[in-house]
Amino acid sequence: MRSRVLACALIVAVAGLSVEAQRRGRWFNGPGFDVPVDPAPKYDGKFTFARLKFPTGPGGYYFGGLPAWAHGYISLDQGSRAERNLVKILQSISDLQPHIDATAVVDVGSPDLFKYPVVYATEPGFMMLSDAEAKNFGDYIRKGGFVIFDDFRGDYDWMNFEQTMSRVLPGEHFVPLDVSHAIFHSFFDIKTLEFHQAYDHGIPQFFGLMENNDPKKPLQVIANFNNDVSQYWEYSDTGFVPIDLSNEAYKLGVNYVIYSMTH
Repeated sequence: MRSRVLACALIVAVAGLSVEAQRRGRWFNGPGFDVPVDPAPKYDGKFTFARLKFPTGPGGYYFGGLPAWAHGYISLDQGSRAERNLVKILQSISDLQPHIDATAVVDVGSPDLFKYPVVYATEPGFMMLSDAEAKNFGDYIRKGGFVIFDDFRGDYDWMNFEQTMSRVLPGEHFVPLDVSHAIFHSFFDIKTLEFHQAYDHGIPQFFGLMENNDPKKPLQVIANFNNDVSQYWEYSDTGFVPIDLSNEAYKLGVNYVIYSMTH
């Protein structure tokens, strides 16, 4: 009798979780919801921070139904748009003079991608590209575009991400970066990569791709693995995260942009 009661309780609990997961769009296959995208600034040659929009694979709608690419673009809590805060920092401390009135969202398969020298992508472990999208993305990188990948963790995410990037840039392989790399000294002089991640899951690591796997060539891509650097940007003006940790996250973001624009 006790076993039957326990079994019934488990069935009810699982059913309840299933209903809640589907209600919130957290089921593994979505469908989630469409994200309203603000218009990008008029193209005028001035630096515009661009976020990469890409098709989201199974599991990528786990956070409140948002597609993977939109984490930090639409806040489900009280945070601000992550990139808006970063460009304000760039505008105040550097000579880059970026657009601070608006940022861009650009589709991975769009020719508009080539308007932006730097793109930021979040949750790339759920990125699923068609052959045409993979080719467009690869052409963008080979022509000098720089990509910042952020907010992904664990073996599953890395395996999917690495497989996708092997189609984007065939034959190129990620290598771990240490603090001696120029990207960590392009503006701020970062002393350590023992970055305090925004969540407790694995050791934060930084990986890069160089053209033809040549370490003498500039980075094409940087990947913040077991990391969510932009979460600090998103919540830096809310009081939810310590100021010193937000500052370290901004240092990384500023360095990434300055490195990409000078290499």
